Amino acid sequence: MTRLRKDKIEHSRRRFLIGSVGSGLLMAFAPSINALEVVTGGASEQLAAKSFSPTVWFEIDTQGKILVNIARAEMGQHVGTAIARIVADELGADWNNVEIKHVDTDPKWGYMVTGGSWSVFQTYVPMSQAGAAGRSVLIEAGAKLLGVNPKDCSTQNSQVVAGNKSISFADVVKNGKIERTFSPEELEKFEPKSPASRQLIAKPSQALDIPAKTNGTAQYGIDIELEGMVYARPVIPPTRHGSKVTSVDDSKAKAIKGYQGYEILTDPSDTIQGWVTVLADTYYAAVKAGNAIKVQYDLGETANVSEQDIISQGETLAKDKTSGTLVVDEGDIAKAAQNAKTSLESVYRTSSVLHFTMEPVNAAVEFKDGVCHVHCGNQWQSLFLPVVAKAVGLGDDKVIIHQYYLGGGFGRRLAGDYMVPAALTAKAIGKPVKLVFTREDDTRFDCVRSPSVQQMNAYWDGDDKLLGIEHGAAAGWPTLAMAPGFMPEGVDKKGKFDPFSIAGADHWYTLKNHRVRAINNPLAQKTFVPGWLRAVGPGWTGWAVESFMDEIAHEQNMDPIDFRLSMLDASGKNAGEAPVSVGGAKRLAKVLTDIRSKTNWGQTLPKNQGMGIAISSGQERDMPTWGACVAHVEVDVESGKVKVHKLTGILDCGTVVHPDGALAQTQGSMLWGLSLALFEGTKFTKGQVKDTNLDTYGPLRMNNLPDLDISFVQNTEFPTGLGEPGLIAVAPAIANAIFNAVGARVRDLPIRPEAVLAAMPS
Repeated sequence: MTRLRKDKIEHSRRRFLIGSVGSGLLMAFAPSINALEVVTGGASEQLAAKSFSPTVWFEIDTQGKILVNIARAEMGQHVGTAIARIVADELGADWNNVEIKHVDTDPKWGYMVTGGSWSVFQTYVPMSQAGAAGRSVLIEAGAKLLGVNPKDCSTQNSQVVAGNKSISFADVVKNGKIERTFSPEELEKFEPKSPASRQLIAKPSQALDIPAKTNGTAQYGIDIELEGMVYARPVIPPTRHGSKVTSVDDSKAKAIKGYQGYEILTDPSDTIQGWVTVLADTYYAAVKAGNAIKVQYDLGETANVSEQDIISQGETLAKDKTSGTLVVDEGDIAKAAQNAKTSLESVYRTSSVLHFTMEPVNAAVEFKDGVCHVHCGNQWQSLFLPVVAKAVGLGDDKVIIHQYYLGGGFGRRLAGDYMVPAALTAKAIGKPVKLVFTREDDTRFDCVRSPSVQQMNAYWDGDDKLLGIEHGAAAGWPTLAMAPGFMPEGVDKKGKFDPFSIAGADHWYTLKNHRVRAINNPLAQKTFVPGWLRAVGPGWTGWAVESFMDEIAHEQNMDPIDFRLSMLDASGKNAGEAPVSVGGAKRLAKVLTDIRSKTNWGQTLPKNQGMGIAISSGQERDMPTWGACVAHVEVDVESGKVKVHKLTGILDCGTVVHPDGALAQTQGSMLWGLSLALFEGTKFTKGQVKDTNLDTYGPLRMNNLPDLDISFVQNTEFPTGLGEPGLIAVAPAIANAIFNAVGARVRDLPIRPEAVLAAMPS
């Protein structure tokens, strides 16, 4: 339902060319052809001539070095290593000979976006097929050189092997003339290796990007230096939308050594409104000038909006059962409500959350020979390249985004809005520009995770049988703000909705009557640019769903795990389907059963300590990663402070392609889940976020780290994503543990001590 279909690397109708070019061997996808097109030359000639813009996904040189090109952004998740291991395993390569390269926005790489836990999930099959095709031609050529039958050959450690004979990939490339084209139909016949045949996938290894990141040679966007460049700093306007510059006084800035002046920016793409940039010889001078310059504005209509204004509108919308777009409409919830003998109503809220990437957003831009070159780290180049092009008045083919490591993405760099002021400034002054946001600039320009309000209702009949649940979720929608074309129709065909902002509400519990409404909060939408933050919708929908399930379990006097298991029967739409969701809700039931045993669920704990359970199915229903989390907490009943002693997580993501990366991703996501549960959150005041630096915005600190116990279900099912799933269940597990410890039911994120005290039984 929710995944961006355009994001797929569109290999499905592409030929795969393998040919000797120069002294090496290239393996590339190229567009398929129809009967009216004429292709001249073999694969090698086409590759050498770069006919049809072939996409060289990997190549082998005469030394046996294998270069895998990566069209995904690296932001700490080691995505290049995971994709390269898929290719190398199928080739039968020596991992010591594998290198990776992150590529720019040349259209030949297809639609470029990194996020949503999609990278391994979407590349597993095409890259496996490409690797297998490469293996077949290496075997054919190697067998010929060895004088043996190809059927008697295999590959391992970059060797073609037949009995006691072998030849290296390097020698095959040097001595074999390889020329082969696979049609789309031929390519699709290659199936990924059987699990028993794998040499690299699911085996321990270090990520390829770690050495450069630890010895200081890794290059991030903020490291870029362009010849003759000028430093720039933005002056962030008072409102995100609607500000207009009325006057600029730079008299005090003129006294700063190195100050070069300022630019008032006009943006045809309308991404930025009311912007001024200051220019200087050095970054330090630009920072000082930005503080010294005085800009007067006509303010936009949201200049006085507060967090409570946004929440209040969300509460009104969520309570109105006619508002929003229907995303789930199973059974007849209205009839269930009408016939109910008892019911339960709860409202869950989350506050505004900031990204705070360690590397503040930045971009360096230069115009050369009519082409706008943008240098930065970004997650969704294909979305923002046309925006930059519109801003500077060029065609899309005249803009190139050069990719670098990201000092943290977390969804912030899915937006590329920070490229626009850099490009406009460079165009205005006719020189290369490096624009770097200070931490405060970055925060005030952040694409905030929207505050949200969720209305939950449950209904029982006279026999205390649960009849159904309805759920309304109101928030600002990032997809509406930045990519409205990706919004699907609701199930009632009465409107569109942001799939990323409601994912997780379409859960895998079996309910006879279930209705979910996705509701846009228009005040949030016009006050700021809602952004995607790690886990996006499930970061708040999971909070409401799993906290409410705990409430219902206690209403029914059932153990929370037993209650959940009673609804994870994998019936109907929850049965799952091959290849992605084989087993369906039964796999959620398994992780739930496993974690009950592992945590000694139900054990007697000291006073004011408790354990809580929550589950999640990952970022999206059609790409489920099955997970469960148990939190063990202690509550200080005098202060309301919560200490998390331990988080236990079990995840089933199918085949764990790169175990080291999987563990790192899950450690990071679970700790971020803890940070969002107890520590992170800001408020809007006068149309801007209140907290602009880490002195007042307090994420999880080292002294608050709990014990972590993370494990993965070992199976060979289709690999799904791990960027987000570890985060989702942590907050509701902590809240449910607080209730177990002291009987306080909290419904607001972050969970503040005063809220715990207020919720404690008198």
